[in-house]
Order: sequence, then structure tokens, then C-alpha cells
Amino acid sequence: MYAFIEGIIEYKSAGELVVNAGGVGYQLLCSQSTLSAAPPRGEFARIYTYLSVRQDATELFGFISQEEKNMFLRLTAISGIGPRTALGVLAAMPLADLTLAILTGDAAMLCRAPGIGKKTAQRIVLELKDRMSADDLPAGGPAVSLPKDAGAGSAVGEAILALESLGYTQAEAARAVSAAHQGAGEAAGADELVRLALRGMMKG
Repeated sequence: MYAFIEGIIEYKSAGELVVNAGGVGYQLLCSQSTLSAAPPRGEFARIYTYLSVRQDATELFGFISQEEKNMFLRLTAISGIGPRTALGVLAAMPLADLTLAILTGDAAMLCRAPGIGKKTAQRIVLELKDRMSADDLPAGGPAVSLPKDAGAGSAVGEAILALESLGYTQAEAARAVSAAHQGAGEAAGADELVRLALRGMMKG
């Protein structure tokens, strides 16, 4: 019903944003990413929205970008994941990390979100991985070209997890392993991909 709302930021609080549009204060439930990226009080903003209507509640959700809203809609399309659970997933990690977790089949990363257990995380990966690509990474983020076989249990997926265990972010690990995979070819194992990825990052 509402694609977006434009107006003045009235105030922010934990998980909530109020936008004054034409004298009406719209209360929006938001992720921390949206709250952090939204302008300060008194400034103009465009917030993308989704209206949830249930028997017991009518709630308006807000997103700082169309990409975040699209991810929210993908999550709520999965059986058993409601709007508040989807918002909790978005609040648990940056959108780029969430997208990479789905693309690489990293269910453990998704389990960091409140209310998301192992089975639900695996279902998110199963239902969304084939519907998404590196093109779904947020605009302005690091360019990552992931191989098609980048799922959990693959050499690429294991190499990414290994680099994460060494302290690299998921985006850094995915970018380095992707570059290593392109140079080494399809037959490269996880250990070789880790070695080549580390070498590439040291040169960079």
C-alpha cells in the first residue's frame, strides 16, 4: 500500500523511527542499520515501507534502501518467518553480510539472528540461494563474483569459513576466495584456496 514515505525525521528510538509527512507522524519499525543511516532529527528523509496487517496488529516497517526492503520481502515469503522475525535477521548483521551468508550457504551466520535456529537458517539458505546472485549485494559495497558452487560444504564455502575463523570479515573472505578460485580453477581444494587467498590479501 505504501511504497515509501518522505518527510521530516521527528525522532528515533530503539527499533523505531517516526517520520512527519504532511503533519502525520508515521511510526516505523526499523533495523539498526536503517536507524543508523537515517538522517538526524529535523532533516528530510525518504524511507521505504511495508505495511503488515494481521488480526491482532497493523504495523508499518521502514527501510533505508530498496535493497533492504527487498531482502525483508524475500525473508517474509519463507514459511514460518514473519515480519518481526525478518526484521530481527536484518538487525543482526549488515545487509552485505546477510546476502553473502545466503549466497555462500553460511547457515551458522544466520543463526546469530534472534529467533533463527539451525533448521530455519538452513531453510533460508535453501529457499533463497538459487534466487539470488552477487548482483543482489548492496550498491556501493565491495564487488564480489561468487562461483556457482560456493555453498556450504564446497571448497569455496569451506575456504571462506576458514578465513573468517582467522578474523577476516565475510565480505573480505568471500572477495579473496573468489579471486583465488578464478586463478586456481574448479579443481582447487579448500586448503589451496585459503593459501592463495591469503597470498593475494598480503600482496594487496
